[in-house]
Amino acid sequence: MTSLRTALTRPRTGRPPAGGLGAFPRLAKLVLRSVAARWATLTGSFLALTIGTALIAVMGRALAGTGPLPASEELTTAVALLGTAAGVTGFVSVFVVASTFSYAVAQRRRELGLLRLAGASRAFVRRLVLGEALILGTLASATGCALAAPAAPRLTAWLADERLAPPGLAVTGAVWPYHLAFWTGLGVTLAGVTAAARRAGRTAPAEALKEAAVDDRAMTPGRWLAGGGLLVTALALTAWRLATDPGELLHRKTYTVQPMLLVTAVALLAPVCAVPLCRLAGRALPGWTGRVARGGAVAAVRRTGAVAAPVLMTVALAGSLLGTVGTVNAAKAAEAAARTRAQYVVTGDVGGVRPPAGARTLASAPTRVEAREDSDRWIGWEGRAVNPYDLAALTRLPVTAGRITDLDDDGIIVTEEWLTHRVGATVPVRLADGSRRTLRIAAVLATGTGETGAYVTPANAPGATPDRLEVRGTTAHALREAAPHAEIRTAARWLADTRPGTGRATRAGFALILGIALLYGVLVLANTLWMSTADRAHDLRALRLAGATKTQTLTTVAAETLLVVTVGGLLGAAVAALTLAPLTVALAALSAPVTLSVPWTTLGLLLAACALAALPAALVPAWWRLRKRQTGSDAPPH
Repeated sequence: MTSLRTALTRPRTGRPPAGGLGAFPRLAKLVLRSVAARWATLTGSFLALTIGTALIAVMGRALAGTGPLPASEELTTAVALLGTAAGVTGFVSVFVVASTFSYAVAQRRRELGLLRLAGASRAFVRRLVLGEALILGTLASATGCALAAPAAPRLTAWLADERLAPPGLAVTGAVWPYHLAFWTGLGVTLAGVTAAARRAGRTAPAEALKEAAVDDRAMTPGRWLAGGGLLVTALALTAWRLATDPGELLHRKTYTVQPMLLVTAVALLAPVCAVPLCRLAGRALPGWTGRVARGGAVAAVRRTGAVAAPVLMTVALAGSLLGTVGTVNAAKAAEAAARTRAQYVVTGDVGGVRPPAGARTLASAPTRVEAREDSDRWIGWEGRAVNPYDLAALTRLPVTAGRITDLDDDGIIVTEEWLTHRVGATVPVRLADGSRRTLRIAAVLATGTGETGAYVTPANAPGATPDRLEVRGTTAHALREAAPHAEIRTAARWLADTRPGTGRATRAGFALILGIALLYGVLVLANTLWMSTADRAHDLRALRLAGATKTQTLTTVAAETLLVVTVGGLLGAAVAALTLAPLTVALAALSAPVTLSVPWTTLGLLLAACALAALPAALVPAWWRLRKRQTGSDAPPH
């Protein structure tokens, strides 16, 4: 018996908890008893919220330390990484709490029905669930803030060691990160439990009399509306971006937020999607074990959806983020390879290099150009200072209008991404030294992956020093003699060394984000399976009465668990596919190479990690239930 049943069956005087002001003391006592009795099932949510609050506080303290630092590439990387990681943390925290409490309310149908049968109003039951969440969120948020104090200096040191932040990054005494983390944690808890509380309030008194374990109404109208609405919204936003600005799909904010909408939508619709997938994937399980496992997963569709949800989240986020970045980086690499005609690339000290006789060279220097978009806004673009005839001879740029050789000291080459991109038109620009000029557009290039930038002559790149020399029509030996102090590589080697996404900082950033997703996924997966022990009790007794041995019964539990984890992986792969498919269309629309990159190895490892976490979380409680029948124990271990 749980605390609710105990509280309701005790002799008491006065009216039942009808939900008015007089019911508050009784409600408070009931909330505290419920939390105390259900602490084992709330552990996963508590840990997830604690970790989430701690991470937000730690990242907030690290971001507070970036304020005094000068602008740099490392600082930009740090801010982007911390912002993305905080966004992922907030999303998965809401996801975990919503998933856990939704399943907990479904488990407690009879318990809540008993409360309604005793006279409690819908509002009283709703406040009961919200009260439990409030206590959980307050304790978890406070604990997370306490843990953030010693963790923040370690994070900033790690960021600096991995070259993800400037060396001068240090934790400051700012207190706003703690306020942000605490109230975010509490808000996340209440946001995640709101739908579950409303559903609890709709529990009918007749639920107290139900014994059936089959979920006859897993999909409520609200769930259909929320899941379908989010799915349509995500797909509509993608279609709108493809029609208006395909390049938007290549930006970090888009490919970080879009999977979250799809993950939430598919998770809400999981009870519908899981049934056919369970039947399909369950055919691979042999014999009666497979039939029983398949039947159990299909019958207990709420449990199936709750267990599949964290696997779906982990696989979908990994597949979407890694797949998008990998695909974009592969397109950038293919684009760079297709645009060069050089045999060798010389980098380093190239200012005084005298090319060998007969060689054709292209010396280029990095610069920056700012274009005026309106009366008070300037947009910065990376650029290269070049000789136009050498540029035409050593590259294959995707020219859509004009000619490269028309570039002169009064001209500029731009891409279609510029607001003004008509050959012959003039654009006001601000050069690297801050001086202003009005340049004529000599040629327009296809946007591609956005790495093309702008081209000007050296006269419009004040202070720029050549850092790269592209060469063809000579030998490596002749180049070494001409440039003894520079680094000489073949074009293929240079392209491989400068391929986007191969840096240590990129790998470390992905490790941080995916580590957060995997940690949360494993936590909620283990917690949900532990919570489902009570649901399995009737199934386990039925199997034993049918003649199954203890080993066969546990094998069935393991088979059903692996089946549901597989279904979650398939749903996650579907979300990743819905993210990557429009990306390939966007790349094609931008005249960029389309090279789909799917992180199969990483997804396989994540799915295996989920399975390894799920098996003991399902088998240990099941084993204890079977043992209880022999020893007469009361409950599984906490």
